[in-house]
Formats: sequence, C-alpha cells, structure tokens
Amino acid sequence: MAERKRVLSGMRPTGRLHLGNLHGALDNWVQLQQRYDCFYFVADWHALTTDYASPGQIEANTWDMVLDWLSVGLDPDRSTLFVQSSVMEHAELYLLLGMITPLPWLERNPTYKEQQQQLTQKDLSTYGFLGYPVLQAADIIIYKAHGVPVGKDQLPHVEMTREIARRFNFMYEKEVFPVPDPLLTEVPVLPGTDGRKMSKSYGNCIYITEPEETIREKIARMMTDPHRVRRNDPGDPELSPVFAYHRIYSSPSEIEEIAQGCRTASIGCVDCKRKLTDNVLKVLAPIRQMRLDLEGRMDWVREQMRAGTETARRQARETLSEVRGAIGLGRPL
Repeated sequence: MAERKRVLSGMRPTGRLHLGNLHGALDNWVQLQQRYDCFYFVADWHALTTDYASPGQIEANTWDMVLDWLSVGLDPDRSTLFVQSSVMEHAELYLLLGMITPLPWLERNPTYKEQQQQLTQKDLSTYGFLGYPVLQAADIIIYKAHGVPVGKDQLPHVEMTREIARRFNFMYEKEVFPVPDPLLTEVPVLPGTDGRKMSKSYGNCIYITEPEETIREKIARMMTDPHRVRRNDPGDPELSPVFAYHRIYSSPSEIEEIAQGCRTASIGCVDCKRKLTDNVLKVLAPIRQMRLDLEGRMDWVREQMRAGTETARRQARETLSEVRGAIGLGRPL
C-alpha cells in the first residue's frame, strides 16, 4: 500500500469555534483524515503576533478549541493533534529560515498591510508580525507536508512557504523539504447574523456548541432581505443571509421551496427562520452532545494532545537534524 501523503493545517486559539470555522475548515479537515496523514496544530505562537499585549486567554482558548475539534470529528487515532509552542523545534527552524528570507518578500505580503489597516487598535509594527509568514513556513515544512488545505484568500501564504522551501533547498544544495502544494478548498460563504463576514470581533457569530435556546434567539434576530418590509412583500432570497444558511443546512427540495416562497411572499421570514433553526439544530445536536461528554473527560483529552505533541516533536527533531546537517551546524552539544 502506498504511503499516505501528509497535510498540515492549524488554527489560532480564539476559544469556541463558530459555524464559519466549521464549514470553512473543520468539515474539510475531518474529510482529509480519510485520505491523508494529517497534522493539525494549535497555533498559539501565531496568536501572539497580534495579541502579544493580552495573552491571558490563550491557554483557556486552546482547550475550548481542542474540545470543538474533537466534537466535530477530528480523531486522535487518525490525525496528529498538537500544540505549536510545545514543539520547540518550530522556533529553531523559524530562526534559521529567517536568516535566508529576503525582507521584501515579507513586506509585500498582502495580509501584512491589510491587517495593519483593519486592526488599527493594535500596534502591529513588530518583528513578530512582519515575520509570521516565516514561522508559518517553519510550521509546514518541519513536518515535510505535501499539502496545505486553504481557501483562495490564503494562497499567498502557501506560495511564500513554497518559495522559502525552494530557497533553502537551492542554497544548501540538498532537497530537505518537499515543496508543499495548496489543497484549494471551496469554502461556503456563511455570513454572520448581521450580514457581514462572521467574526468574533463583530459579535455576529453562531457558535458550534452554544445552547439550543441561544441559537434559536440568534437565528430569529438574523437580518433578511432588507427590501422585504411587510409580510406580503415579495423578496429576493439571494439578498438574505438566512438563505445562505439554507444552502448548507436544508435539503434541495427545501431550498427550492424557500426560494420560491420568498419570491412570491408565500412564506414569511419568521417561518423561513424557524425551518432553518430546526435544520441547524438537527446537524449540531450530536456535536453539542459530544462536546458535553468530552468536557467530563478532560484527562483523556489532555492525554490525546500530549501524545500527539510527542509524535509531532519526534518528526520535528528528525527534520531539524537534516536541516542542521545541510547548513553545517552539526548536532547540538
């Protein structure tokens, strides 16, 4: 049997995850377990690139996020789950790659300027923020990942990693690192409850494992087609954030029924949201139950993360040995 190719991805620990995280990344991660050797990590050092001044919640957020990972189906027996900051080899490779990465590569990174413009309340004029693509490259190539699952907006990050891997291999005349490919995934567009991008900073998220009553209240308050003022006004489902959710949670016949009912005003927004709520809760029920079960088994959860982190550490050490040999540093004394 051919050896499985390896994929790697990570998430910053921001606490409990929302439906955008579920459909934008986690659903795909779960499916990839069936075909690849998967490494998924908690990117807690990456959290410090923007939240270095207020790191107090990172540890608690880590465990909240890991519980959600396990609840949606990430399996420690099929994937290596680990915490970035517990594998110190990431930091060493980050330093070594930083020595060979041209500064203009980092300065032209589109996300660098975009986030500085968006996160104006934070001082992002730090070396850590400028250099985080190098840390990201170290995260990926230290495990010799063949692929990185990403959406289109993340393609520049993978391309930076590819360039760094090529530069290292060329400079030291040894093919230490595979050049990873982006595994482009179609990410469903799932807006927040107010129609904007779903984001914790906007306060418009529906969380995967929050109480049923809270989910009902949030969906009931969701905005719909702004032109549909009265019950008898016909609407355009494509203008309603609620319909974007129906595309994911409702059956094809229900989607058609909702769309037609909206255009002809034969169904009201209240009924539309009620049907959506039932479908969302049906999908989330087993996930929410698994989360409750896991909260009572935290010793087991922590042990799975320790085991995964040790697996990651062994692989990282092997790669660092090759890296030091290629550069000519030799083994640590």
